[in-house]
Amino acid sequence: MYNIKLLNKIAKVGTDCFPPDRYQVGEETENPDAILVRSAKMHDMPFGSELKAIGRAGAGVNNIPVDRCAEEGIVVFNTPGANANGVKELAIAALLLASRGIVGGIEWAKAHQGQSGIAAMAEKEKSRFAGCEIEGKSLGVIGLGAIGGLVANAAKGLGMKVYGCDPFITVQAAWGLSRSIEKAASYDEIFRTCDYITLHVPATKETTGMINAESLAKMKDGVRIINLARAELVDSAAIIKAVKSGKVAAYVTDFITDELVGADDRILCIPHLGASTEESEDKCAVMAAKELIDYLENGNITHSVNFPDVSLPHSGDARICIMHRNVAGVLSKISTAVAEENVNIENMINRSRGDYAYTVVEVIGGIPESVVGKLSEIDSIIKIRVIR
Repeated sequence: MYNIKLLNKIAKVGTDCFPPDRYQVGEETENPDAILVRSAKMHDMPFGSELKAIGRAGAGVNNIPVDRCAEEGIVVFNTPGANANGVKELAIAALLLASRGIVGGIEWAKAHQGQSGIAAMAEKEKSRFAGCEIEGKSLGVIGLGAIGGLVANAAKGLGMKVYGCDPFITVQAAWGLSRSIEKAASYDEIFRTCDYITLHVPATKETTGMINAESLAKMKDGVRIINLARAELVDSAAIIKAVKSGKVAAYVTDFITDELVGADDRILCIPHLGASTEESEDKCAVMAAKELIDYLENGNITHSVNFPDVSLPHSGDARICIMHRNVAGVLSKISTAVAEENVNIENMINRSRGDYAYTVVEVIGGIPESVVGKLSEIDSIIKIRVIR
């Protein structure tokens, strides 16, 4: 029986993926083998010795101590692409909100509630909320992954001229892009040429603060910027100054901060609704649950953020799953330790990711405890699991 602890409310369609005869699932579950989480902060949370994995029902893992988990041999999973359509649709809405005085017009109507002749008043005042159309305008999409690619294709369908830039684009992502998306050679090209810019990259050392005073100075006057990716990508002080000066016509973000709220009517803060759709929450919950099940029962890793993806079909009787540091000579030591106990290796796979590696050894027959003992003596081994 595996114990799954829920740190947030998880869609029932996801928790229903766990067969009740093999899993105990709930918020009060003790000594969990795995944790399923959405936004709960886990950095100060102690982890028990039984914890093997954390499934994040969503893409971002800022709320999880990923490095500490790697050191303790805990696999952290996320669900890339599961909420992509929900964020894409909000991005299209953001393009329109940045272009037209929709929010200001609605607020004006609410402020005049109950006044007679409001329709006539609206005809006189509506020019205050006039804007522009997005058709024919240029859109720069920074980041062409699961979400950025969908946004680029959708914007093209709405008649925009779309430029994309992603130095790390995958082959799979490239296949999904419309042929009519123009390739930008650099972020600077997008800054210089586009009427609209939308961000769809993770927050890394390279991307944090990428929209700052220097990059804003390179942009067209009246540029409109959309940020539904991460708050850290945009320097708040710089964007506020640029909006107030008119350099930026509008800034729409899915991340509320004390500095941004109320700073200017042309700064629109959405309360983190990108993935807040019933469909996205269901897809994320199901995907995270399936990742945890496959890892707990088979030792396979898919969509981990701290260990390499490794999948090995069952062809033997049992398997040894070994997390270790990515250093030379470990594989030979593992093979020797297994062979010295007269265990027949049927199949073996190893993958690495940065400082860490993962090896799965499929064997014929049983796995004596002496094998685990010998493997544990190898200095670079972090955690060993035996799946029978």
